[in-house]
Amino acid sequence: MKGAEAVNWNKDKSILLSQICTALFALLLAALDIGCYWAVHWFIRLRNMNWQKGIAFMVTIYLCSIFAWLLLYGLWKLLGNMKSGRVFVEENVRRLRAVSWCCVGAAVICFASCVYYLPFLFVSVAAAFMALIVRIVKNVFQQANAMKSELDFTV
Repeated sequence: MKGAEAVNWNKDKSILLSQICTALFALLLAALDIGCYWAVHWFIRLRNMNWQKGIAFMVTIYLCSIFAWLLLYGLWKLLGNMKSGRVFVEENVRRLRAVSWCCVGAAVICFASCVYYLPFLFVSVAAAFMALIVRIVKNVFQQANAMKSELDFTV
Protein backbone atom coordinates (compact mmCIF):
# COMPACT_ATOMS: atom_id res chain seq x y z
CA MET A 1 0.00 0.00 0.00
CA LYS A 2 1.34 3.43 -0.93
CA GLY A 3 1.82 6.14 1.71
CA ALA A 4 -0.96 8.40 0.41
CA GLU A 5 -3.42 5.50 0.34
CA ALA A 6 -2.48 4.44 3.86
CA VAL A 7 -3.38 7.86 5.20
CA ASN A 8 -6.53 7.96 3.04
CA TRP A 9 -5.92 11.59 2.18
CA ASN A 10 -8.84 13.50 0.66
CA LYS A 11 -9.88 17.07 -0.05
CA ASP A 12 -11.54 17.50 3.36
CA LYS A 13 -8.35 16.52 5.18
CA SER A 14 -6.33 18.79 2.91
CA ILE A 15 -8.62 21.74 3.66
CA LEU A 16 -8.47 20.91 7.38
CA LEU A 17 -4.66 20.87 7.24
CA SER A 18 -4.73 24.25 5.48
CA GLN A 19 -7.06 25.63 8.15
CA ILE A 20 -4.76 24.34 10.90
CA CYS A 21 -1.75 25.95 9.21
CA THR A 22 -3.66 29.22 8.81
CA ALA A 23 -4.61 29.16 12.50
CA LEU A 24 -0.99 28.37 13.43
CA PHE A 25 0.24 31.35 11.39
CA ALA A 26 -2.37 33.52 13.12
CA LEU A 27 -1.05 32.41 16.51
CA LEU A 28 2.53 33.14 15.43
CA LEU A 29 1.48 36.55 14.10
CA ALA A 30 -0.29 37.33 17.38
CA ALA A 31 2.85 36.30 19.27
CA LEU A 32 4.95 38.59 17.07
CA ASP A 33 2.51 41.46 17.54
CA ILE A 34 2.61 41.00 21.31
CA GLY A 35 6.35 40.38 21.54
CA CYS A 36 7.47 42.80 18.84
CA TYR A 37 9.16 45.19 21.26
CA TRP A 38 11.21 42.44 22.90
CA ALA A 39 12.07 40.74 19.59
CA VAL A 40 13.26 44.02 18.08
CA HIS A 41 15.13 44.94 21.26
CA TRP A 42 16.95 41.60 21.15
CA PHE A 43 17.72 42.00 17.42
CA ILE A 44 19.13 45.52 17.62
CA ARG A 45 21.31 44.53 20.58
CA LEU A 46 22.52 41.47 18.68
CA ARG A 47 23.34 43.56 15.60
CA ASN A 48 24.63 46.51 17.64
CA MET A 49 22.20 48.98 16.05
CA ASN A 50 20.82 52.23 17.43
CA TRP A 51 17.34 52.46 18.90
CA GLN A 52 16.03 54.65 16.03
CA LYS A 53 16.45 51.66 13.73
CA GLY A 54 14.59 49.59 16.31
CA ILE A 55 11.64 51.96 16.10
CA ALA A 56 11.74 51.72 12.30
CA PHE A 57 11.76 47.91 12.59
CA MET A 58 8.69 48.00 14.83
CA VAL A 59 6.87 50.31 12.42
CA THR A 60 7.67 47.95 9.54
CA ILE A 61 6.53 44.91 11.50
CA TYR A 62 3.26 46.46 12.65
CA LEU A 63 2.42 47.85 9.20
CA CYS A 64 3.09 44.47 7.60
CA SER A 65 1.09 42.84 10.39
CA ILE A 66 -2.03 44.68 9.25
CA PHE A 67 -1.69 43.15 5.80
CA ALA A 68 -0.88 39.75 7.31
CA TRP A 69 -4.07 39.75 9.41
CA LEU A 70 -6.16 40.72 6.39
CA LEU A 71 -4.45 38.02 4.34
CA LEU A 72 -5.04 35.32 6.96
CA TYR A 73 -8.69 36.34 7.29
CA GLY A 74 -9.12 36.13 3.51
CA LEU A 75 -7.49 32.70 3.39
CA TRP A 76 -9.64 31.47 6.28
CA LYS A 77 -12.85 32.58 4.53
CA LEU A 78 -11.62 31.13 1.22
CA LEU A 79 -10.97 27.76 2.87
CA GLY A 80 -14.40 27.90 4.50
CA ASN A 81 -16.01 28.43 1.11
CA MET A 82 -14.02 25.56 -0.37
CA LYS A 83 -15.00 23.29 2.52
CA SER A 84 -18.67 24.00 1.84
CA GLY A 85 -18.23 23.25 -1.87
CA ARG A 86 -18.23 26.88 -3.06
CA VAL A 87 -14.99 26.93 -5.05
CA PHE A 88 -15.35 28.78 -8.34
CA VAL A 89 -17.48 31.66 -7.13
CA GLU A 90 -17.03 35.43 -7.41
CA GLU A 91 -16.50 35.77 -3.65
CA ASN A 92 -13.37 33.59 -3.85
CA VAL A 93 -12.07 35.65 -6.77
CA ARG A 94 -12.50 38.80 -4.64
CA ARG A 95 -10.78 37.15 -1.68
CA LEU A 96 -7.82 36.04 -3.79
CA ARG A 97 -7.55 39.55 -5.26
CA ALA A 98 -7.48 40.99 -1.73
CA VAL A 99 -4.85 38.44 -0.66
CA SER A 100 -2.66 39.41 -3.62
CA TRP A 101 -2.98 43.10 -2.73
CA CYS A 102 -2.00 42.29 0.86
CA CYS A 103 1.19 40.73 -0.52
CA VAL A 104 1.79 43.84 -2.63
CA GLY A 105 1.25 46.06 0.42
CA ALA A 106 3.78 44.10 2.45
CA ALA A 107 6.21 44.18 -0.50
CA VAL A 108 5.95 47.98 -0.73
CA ILE A 109 6.48 48.43 3.02
CA CYS A 110 9.47 46.11 3.03
CA PHE A 111 10.92 47.79 -0.05
CA ALA A 112 10.64 51.18 1.68
CA SER A 113 12.28 49.64 4.75
CA CYS A 114 15.39 48.87 2.68
CA VAL A 115 16.35 52.48 3.41
CA TYR A 116 17.40 51.50 6.92
CA TYR A 117 17.95 47.72 6.55
CA LEU A 118 18.89 46.37 3.12
CA PRO A 119 17.93 42.69 3.77
CA PHE A 120 14.28 43.79 3.69
CA LEU A 121 14.81 43.77 -0.08
CA PHE A 122 14.67 39.96 0.00
CA VAL A 123 11.42 39.99 1.94
CA SER A 124 10.03 42.57 -0.48
CA VAL A 125 10.91 40.44 -3.51
CA ALA A 126 9.44 37.31 -1.87
CA ALA A 127 6.19 39.13 -1.06
CA ALA A 128 5.96 40.54 -4.58
CA PHE A 129 6.55 37.07 -6.04
CA MET A 130 3.84 35.66 -3.77
CA ALA A 131 1.49 38.40 -4.99
CA LEU A 132 2.20 37.31 -8.56
CA ILE A 133 1.45 33.65 -7.77
CA VAL A 134 -1.79 34.49 -5.94
CA ARG A 135 -2.78 36.82 -8.80
CA ILE A 136 -2.34 34.00 -11.31
CA VAL A 137 -4.42 31.66 -9.13
CA LYS A 138 -7.03 34.43 -8.91
CA ASN A 139 -7.12 34.64 -12.70
CA VAL A 140 -7.62 30.85 -12.92
CA PHE A 141 -10.49 31.06 -10.44
CA GLN A 142 -11.98 33.97 -12.36
CA GLN A 143 -11.91 32.11 -15.67
CA ALA A 144 -13.24 28.92 -14.07
CA ASN A 145 -16.07 30.94 -12.51
CA ALA A 146 -16.91 32.45 -15.91
CA MET A 147 -16.89 29.00 -17.53
CA LYS A 148 -19.06 27.60 -14.71
CA SER A 149 -21.55 30.45 -15.14
CA GLU A 150 -21.66 29.84 -18.88
CA LEU A 151 -22.29 26.12 -18.35
CA ASP A 152 -25.01 26.88 -15.80
CA PHE A 153 -26.85 28.94 -18.43
CA THR A 154 -26.40 26.22 -21.04
CA VAL A 155 -28.14 23.55 -18.97
